[in-house]
Amino acid sequence: MNDQAPRILLIRRDNIGDLACTTPLFSALRQRYPNAYLCALVTSYNRAVLDHHPALDKVFAYTKAKHLDAGESVIACHLNRLRLLLALRREHFDYCVLAAPGYQKRALTLARWVAARHVIGFVEEGKPHAALIDRPVPWHFDPTQSETEDVCGLAHAFAIEVPPGKQMVRPAPQAVTNLLPEVAPIRALGGRVVGIHLSARKPSQRWPSLRFVELMRRLRHEHGCTFMLLWSPGTADNPRHPGDDAKAAEVLAACADLPVLAVPTQALEQLIAAISLCDDFICADGGAMHLAAATGKPIVCLFGHSDTARWRPWGVPYRLLQAPSRDVKDIGTDEVVAAYTVLRKEQEHASP
Repeated sequence: MNDQAPRILLIRRDNIGDLACTTPLFSALRQRYPNAYLCALVTSYNRAVLDHHPALDKVFAYTKAKHLDAGESVIACHLNRLRLLLALRREHFDYCVLAAPGYQKRALTLARWVAARHVIGFVEEGKPHAALIDRPVPWHFDPTQSETEDVCGLAHAFAIEVPPGKQMVRPAPQAVTNLLPEVAPIRALGGRVVGIHLSARKPSQRWPSLRFVELMRRLRHEHGCTFMLLWSPGTADNPRHPGDDAKAAEVLAACADLPVLAVPTQALEQLIAAISLCDDFICADGGAMHLAAATGKPIVCLFGHSDTARWRPWGVPYRLLQAPSRDVKDIGTDEVVAAYTVLRKEQEHASP
């Protein structure tokens, strides 16, 4: 093993936001080992988060059975995963890092197949752990830590003792190029382009349509904003991929006289590109919020039944709103407008 150029594979098999929160660890490892062969193993569902990350040499991805489209073979899915794991074994990694907080039993199964020389992962103090983790990092739940701070604790295994840097997600250049002509007309009107994300996975984080309409009218009148309206396409009753086409249609009809670019994000690459072309972002807690943070956008975020300390935006200016009921429906339009106004004033004062 070359100590100055180790071969490192990081495994993170969770959701989009979780993966975005892990990106400072990739950057820290690249800074520590400029000549390392640094790779990530993720799911096909979220690989676009890392596809253009400058710290990574290669991104490997497998498909979870629950993400298969109708008609796709579960058997073929498992065979493809086996082929990938055998290919990863032939890479002869020096380190396999279970890059998520807590004891990662499922990721450990993948690590066994990879057969790296060393496995690094969190182990809970006072609890047994697999002998395969030969470079354990002690872990306990700290309610004051963010997800980013927590997962970046694995950097201690590489003698990296600095605080986590900013999250980083880079858009696909072609996806940006495809969207630029559509953004140009609202950009030409002046004012800041505010990304408004309608969709949210949890019911407690779904803000009503009419509130979005009120918000956009207020921001246009008080700040001269233009808008990029983003949502997950599809019908609300789709059991696998519920969408917000009906909600978006309601908002767009009520805002027909406002400068709004409608962007139903068919793919994750398109969502990342769209967020990268906004100036500010307003959304519920979720994957889109973390992508906005990882592309450097000031954020107003609405939290429902989520842990604000754990999942707050990392590394960017933000204003976080959460009602005592922990349901975003109880957050008023006035509160969101006030939060955006304060955020803008803070940014204006911070500018040279």
